[in-house]
Amino acid sequence: MWIDATVAASFVTNPKDSTVAEHVGFALAPDNGLGKRSNWLWAWALAIPAGTQKEAAAKEFLEWATSKEYIDLVAAKEGWANVPPGARASLYANPEYQKVPFAKMTLDSILSANPQEPTVDPVPYVGVQFAAIPEFAGIATDVSQEFSAAYAGQQTVEEALAKAQKIASDAMEAAGY
Repeated sequence: MWIDATVAASFVTNPKDSTVAEHVGFALAPDNGLGKRSNWLWAWALAIPAGTQKEAAAKEFLEWATSKEYIDLVAAKEGWANVPPGARASLYANPEYQKVPFAKMTLDSILSANPQEPTVDPVPYVGVQFAAIPEFAGIATDVSQEFSAAYAGQQTVEEALAKAQKIASDAMEAAGY
């Protein structure tokens, strides 16, 4: 099971790259009848560092790397399933991309994520899945390892959740939040 793997969808469904391609399926995260899914809304942040000596060249590259022409180039060389998902809204209107098995589900997931109201119960923050603090990456990595251990049957879900809570709480306390 791989959660939020839109970028990986192309290679796990490609028989040239995957020995399980014919067994792969896609599903939206469950909502338990509560009307909210745990959709992730992430960003592939492309940035130009302040003070760079090649700002014009960097801007030109970013424009090309997110252009329709680049999408068409990748599609021509690697197939529509391999174009970068989420880079352009126009991609999801393309009839050729709509044939990709995960295209509609990816778009539906993106469109249903609500950063203003990300959870069933009200919360005092804005955002979906990502906390804009320096500690986030470390917490996410450590928590993911606990969930992986639960998926592998090495611990119960309850144990993984308890450890994840401790990891997050300890990191927040150590950071002074």
